[in-house]
Amino acid sequence: MSRPPRIATEAQQGYTFSRRAWLLGSAQIGVGALLVGRMGWLAIAENERYSTLSESNRVNNTMIPPRRGWIVDRGGHPIADNRTDFRVDIIPDRVEDLEHTLALLQKLLDLTPADLLRVRADIKKAAGFQPVQVIDGISWERFAAVQVRQPELPGVAPTRGFARNYPAGAAVAHLTGYVGTATAEQFKKTREQLLVTPGFKLGKDGLEKTLEKELRGSPGAKRVEVTARGKLVAELATRPDIPGKTQKLTIDAGLQEYAARRLGTNSGSAVVFDCHTGEMLAMASMPAYDPNSFSAGISHLEWEMLSANDHVPLMNKATQGLYPPGSTVKPMNGLALLEAGVSPHERVVCTGALRVGSGVFHCHKRGGHGALDLGGAIAASCDIYFYEMVRRLGYDNVAPIARMLGMGEKFDLPLTTQRYGTVPDSAWKLRKYKSRWTVADSLNASIGQGYVLVNPLQLAVMSARIASGRMLQPSLLADHVSRNPAALPVKPENLQIVREGMWRVVNGGGTGGAARMLVPGIQLAAKTGTAQVRRITMAERRSGVLKNAQLPFKLRDHALFVCFAPIENPRYAAAIVLEHNGHTVRNLDTPMIGRDIMTYLFDRDRAMKSLAEVEPTWGGDIRTRMAAESAAYRAAANAHPSEEGMATETDAPAPTDAPAVEAVTSASNASADATPGDIANTGGVAGTTGSPEPGPQER
Repeated sequence: MSRPPRIATEAQQGYTFSRRAWLLGSAQIGVGALLVGRMGWLAIAENERYSTLSESNRVNNTMIPPRRGWIVDRGGHPIADNRTDFRVDIIPDRVEDLEHTLALLQKLLDLTPADLLRVRADIKKAAGFQPVQVIDGISWERFAAVQVRQPELPGVAPTRGFARNYPAGAAVAHLTGYVGTATAEQFKKTREQLLVTPGFKLGKDGLEKTLEKELRGSPGAKRVEVTARGKLVAELATRPDIPGKTQKLTIDAGLQEYAARRLGTNSGSAVVFDCHTGEMLAMASMPAYDPNSFSAGISHLEWEMLSANDHVPLMNKATQGLYPPGSTVKPMNGLALLEAGVSPHERVVCTGALRVGSGVFHCHKRGGHGALDLGGAIAASCDIYFYEMVRRLGYDNVAPIARMLGMGEKFDLPLTTQRYGTVPDSAWKLRKYKSRWTVADSLNASIGQGYVLVNPLQLAVMSARIASGRMLQPSLLADHVSRNPAALPVKPENLQIVREGMWRVVNGGGTGGAARMLVPGIQLAAKTGTAQVRRITMAERRSGVLKNAQLPFKLRDHALFVCFAPIENPRYAAAIVLEHNGHTVRNLDTPMIGRDIMTYLFDRDRAMKSLAEVEPTWGGDIRTRMAAESAAYRAAANAHPSEEGMATETDAPAPTDAPAVEAVTSASNASADATPGDIANTGGVAGTTGSPEPGPQER
């Protein structure tokens, strides 16, 4: 049955419409309230966040690397300073199209194929966040050209800042060290954003490393307005960086460079002290590397060249080199004899050899010196005198004097590495080798051979303490000078006897006549020394000992020299050690080098004139010789550049920690251990002793 149609009255229709309108209106009000609430939340609670995001759309914040503090010498002259630098880096993570980027940079910066090879190799090795240097030291015009095209070069970071500069180059390398970019490991360890900021470099070796905290400074920040595409609109407020503190050294920059140059083609070092204060005036080690090149980033090829060099330019020989001191310890041993009660007038007859048990110990003068007292023995460097006297006394009575004068001592200096050698005695040998001290050990130690090992820094301190009669403490920082050191606990008259013996070495017909000063009124006191690095057998002695000039470089004797001047009221003391020099070339031997370095302190013009006469015969100055060596090596080993060879050596250890340095040190220690062992096993074989001194032709 069908239902009748429903008829809606007017009242019913009005009620239905009102209900729908109310529901719709409520919904609209609810949505509006939500929108208003959300807008209020964004405008008030999230205001700071979104303001920052908005700002970042138009403003870029860039960290400004701080300028490093200068390193200056005692007179305020720069040893390490900063130069204005324009550079371009690539941040690998931000690069969209590497080949397109490199092609455009090549056009803008005139990059060579070798440059591109290096950049590609460095990018492959680098962590993505690490800046990779494309080029530095570019002109303002090229820098500006990259800046203008930067919107087309995502990941490219042109930087205007400061680069480290070492005016004296290699002459100060082992003193200052160098700066370099932080490694990925260093960044991961600290997560310090400054470490991955383009243009920032930190100390890697030498004073740059040990004084990093003082030299670094604090970074600044630069704000720039850019378009949505990254184009620069304007530079906004900039917070300047705070430069690091200037560090003043006791070093004389002029003397430092002169000493390095005067060492010539030798592998060796020179250390100079002020005898009044203990201030270090020079510490040169040559050959060396150019810290400017290291700071810019050397290639694998350069690192290989330095590592393969048999003169070990990566090693700071002044503090890391360990050598038998040879006859340079005879004044020190003479002081020990005097303090033990030996009369300075007591004579020993030198016949050229001394038999001890089944062994024969030779003097460097085959025919002997005849009867000598202490002063004459020091002047003539007679081995037999010291053999006999130390045999009577025992080396256990000499060792304390050696330590008092600086042998075996590690000094409080801001240097990355000091190897402090060995001052042996019976307790030391028993502890190290589980064997008893022998007479042969004493005899070898009496002439600075056998177990005795020292570095050039210690020899210079020994010379300064003998000259001054005080326990001078070496200083390198101008604000850390130790004033008024205590007097040496020895009799002043004994010191004077030793000083007079050293005066006779140079001025009384001794072994160091070539060191006689040419400055009127200034007389030099000194002691020459020779340290054997090979065992001379009896068979070779019978057939004729080979001269150093007949031997390969590594088998030649070391040449050593300690000195002070003037003889009255000594002001300066020095030590020069030349590896495998062998006294083969007169103007490259220790006496003349020592003379010229000391002359510089009293008559600079005369010293410079002397250098100008001989330096051209060595192939020119340091820079010229290094450039020639580098060119020759590259021509031989890099005829066809490889990506690996051109890559920057960013992960190389600091020079003082390089494998080549460790290898040399290990070889030196092995030689020091082996020679006394040979003596002990053969009853004192003649050929293991006797330290030849410069002959008349060298004087």
